[in-house]
Formats: sequence, C-alpha cells, structure tokens
Amino acid sequence: MLRKINLNRYKQFDSELQLVNQSADYFAVGTPVILLSAGLLKNDARLKKEGTNAALSVLGAYGVGYILKKTVNRARPYEVYHDIQNFAVENDASFPSGATSVSFASATSLSLSYPKWYVIVPSYLYAGTVGYSRLHLGVHYPSDVLAGAVLGAGSAVVSRALNKWVTNGLRKKKLKSN
Repeated sequence: MLRKINLNRYKQFDSELQLVNQSADYFAVGTPVILLSAGLLKNDARLKKEGTNAALSVLGAYGVGYILKKTVNRARPYEVYHDIQNFAVENDASFPSGATSVSFASATSLSLSYPKWYVIVPSYLYAGTVGYSRLHLGVHYPSDVLAGAVLGAGSAVVSRALNKWVTNGLRKKKLKSN
C-alpha cells in the first residue's frame, strides 16, 4: 500500500502535502487555545470545558505517542526500503505517526464537542489528509498512520471521559460537604 501511494504519487503535490503535514501541530495546539481563550473572554463555562477537553486529548496524544516512539523505535520506511521516495528526513522513530495522532485528537475532540456535520466533515477530512500526506511523503508505514489515528481519536474519547469523571466526582464531593 505504501509503495502504491508513494511511488505513484503526483509529485507536484509534495509541497502542499508537506504544508498540510506541518500544520498539524498548529491545528492541534490552536484548537484548545482558541476554545479556552474564547471561553475566558466570554466567561463561558462550556467553551472553557471544551477547550480543556481538547487540550487534554492533544496532550494525551503527544504523550502516549512519544512513549510509543521511544519504546517501539521503528525505522522510517525510506531507511528500510530504498525505493521509497521521502520528501523530507524525519529525526524520530516512525511508529506511531505523531502528526496523524494529534490531528485525529483535535478532529475527534471538536466532533464530540460540536456534533454537527459542518464540524465533523472538515475536521476528519483534514485529519485524514494529514494521515495520507505521511504516506505520500514516504515517512510512515500505513500501520503508523492507522495507529496514530486510533491513538488520537482514543485520546479524545478517554480524556473527555476522565474529565467528566473528575468533574462529577468534584460535584458530588461539593454536594456532600453542603
């Protein structure tokens, strides 16, 4: 699959897909920052909560992804298969795709916060494009991208559940003390 995508790619899109790829961190960090900032400016508890959920999901994806990269330490495909044409040289391990994980963490977090088609479709289209770009540019295996997508989406779901559990626990504790 990687060879089909990478070796038969339309090379004129390399720069554009590299730009999409490089934007993943900005999108991942920008999403919670914008939600939290808007929540603080408007003094809107829901926006602050959704911003916190987004921040926790992205932090979880970054953290678990970092641990997996160090633990698995998988070589990049262009280092193993010399026919793979990489657009750039990456400095860390291949598994999982970090750009894919944080873009899926943001997309899932936004989609859970605002379950409307006009949020869900563009969010996942963007995250999917980031994942595809990693294959197109020859820097990840399909399993790296799939693991990144699962990690990112899972991080958003788990962080939301943990945040809800902690918030409910604090409410119950406050009610008992009153």
